[in-house]
Amino acid sequence: MELSVTLFLIAATVAISLLAWQRERLFEALIYWPPAVSRGEWWRLLTHGFIHADGTHLAFNMITLFFFGSVMERILSPAVGVPGFVLFYLAGIIVAILPTHFRHRRDASYRSLGASGAVSAVLFAYILLQPWSLLFVFFIPVPAIVFAAVYVAYSFYAQRQARDNVNHSAHLWGGAWGIAFMVWLEPQVLQRFFSELLAPLG
Repeated sequence: MELSVTLFLIAATVAISLLAWQRERLFEALIYWPPAVSRGEWWRLLTHGFIHADGTHLAFNMITLFFFGSVMERILSPAVGVPGFVLFYLAGIIVAILPTHFRHRRDASYRSLGASGAVSAVLFAYILLQPWSLLFVFFIPVPAIVFAAVYVAYSFYAQRQARDNVNHSAHLWGGAWGIAFMVWLEPQVLQRFFSELLAPLG
């Protein structure tokens, strides 16, 4: 049986999150914190994607990664190899946080954590390939493209409101990275995407 790198990423994220919850110094060393990054602790741009705020945050990201990461791993591995898929995921963490870093780099009160940027990259790469597949959102079947539209609209709205502690910018940029990577890998994917949008029952 072939080992799944998606399961490895999930196991690593769960293990590091659990360990960080038990060790405050480790948690503080891994979280994204602008002043620390500015003074040279660049690893935080990556390591914040392996820790989570709580069990719900961790479970939501890892369940999503399990379902869609497994599919995208099978699709991408023949083209870029297993290392390429891992790099796609890790790059999603970094790309998603960079706009946040440039905006908050002098804000000592700002922090961010979680794999949401990379998970959004995987999810939106999948939606680009299967726009009319059904996603089960709180057990309700929703077409992937409808979910994507609502998700993006809500993320823009919530980002402007800034009333919660969620980094909605990371969700948006992570999703954008997933789409950009797929278009770079296979430019014809956009043409197929729009063709499928026009023929949902075809």
